[in-house]
Amino acid sequence: MARTSATKKERSTPREAARSGRPPREFAGEVEERILKAARKAFLDRGFEGASIEEIAYAARSGKPTIYARFPNKEALFAAAVTRYAFAKISRLEDYAPTGATIEERLASIGATVLQEALTGEWIGLLRLAIGEAQRFPDLASVVIRVMRERGGESMARLLGQAAESGDAGTLPGFGPDRLAMTAGFFRDLILLPHLLRALSGERLETLRAEIGPHVSQRVVFFLAACRHDGEPS
Repeated sequence: MARTSATKKERSTPREAARSGRPPREFAGEVEERILKAARKAFLDRGFEGASIEEIAYAARSGKPTIYARFPNKEALFAAAVTRYAFAKISRLEDYAPTGATIEERLASIGATVLQEALTGEWIGLLRLAIGEAQRFPDLASVVIRVMRERGGESMARLLGQAAESGDAGTLPGFGPDRLAMTAGFFRDLILLPHLLRALSGERLETLRAEIGPHVSQRVVFFLAACRHDGEPS
């Protein structure tokens, strides 16, 4: 009898183990990140309707009760999967420092980094999902975009300030403390929006990433020329 019970225990499937809701202790500190990672993949692969909590729990090596203890329903899990990924993107930008000997090189390094972060299959896919599910989640896309603009704008202003610390750019009105946030917004939109819109429209990311160097270089020249012009917008 004991042998039979032991055999049944040995034959327990991973799915059955996942349903227990008790992940191994060595993974306890990363349960939520595993859940969100599995959720992102499931939503990207199957869409909101096609993804199930059961398959997310299985992929996360977790249990449905563990997920529901953190996210009350699939809608909350979807919103968290998108917004947490957006926050992670911003955090990586916050930790970045521009490189290069000249203001042109430093601005180009910022622009290239921003585009490399934006033009990933996972991020573009999640943005498309959020837009596609706008009727079900009327506030999600606007919240993500607002957070990206606000926190991303703060990071961009800091980076532009660092880029202008040496050289003549720091003396330009657009790089002054009272104008830097607006200048950073112009720079971000000039660099990011054209490629982001093309990516969301379905153009191949490989093609867009290959264009990053020339795209950024051209727009940095245009941006600095505008900043040095006497007729800067106020």
